[in-house]
Amino acid sequence: MPGENDKWEMYEDKAGEHRWRRRASNGNIVGAACEGYSQKASCKANAQRHGMDGNPNGLGSNDKWEMYEDKSGHHRWRRTASNGEKVGASSEGYANKSDCKDNAKRNGMM
Repeated sequence: MPGENDKWEMYEDKAGEHRWRRRASNGNIVGAACEGYSQKASCKANAQRHGMDGNPNGLGSNDKWEMYEDKSGHHRWRRTASNGEKVGASSEGYANKSDCKDNAKRNGMM
C-alpha cells in the first residue's frame, strides 16, 4: 500500500503554531499541513484526516477533492471540508495528472 512506510512529523513553526508533514521513505515530503494550528490536538486531527494512524475516526469522509492545473501547468489537488474550509493541498505540482492523483490518494482521497 502506498505510503505505509511514510514518516509523520509534528513540529512548531517559526510563529509557534503546530504543523505536520509526511515524508516518503526516500525523504521527499509527500504531504504537509497547509496552515498552522494553535493547538497540537487540532494539528493531529488534521494529520489523521490525511491518513496518520490510519485515520482512526474516519475524518473527512465528506470532503470535496479538486484536481487542477496551476499557473505553470503542473497538476495539483486541494481538499475542502463540508464547511468550506480548505483542509489540505498538494505540497508540490506534478507533471502528470496520474502522479497528482496518486499523491491525493496517499493523503486520503478515496
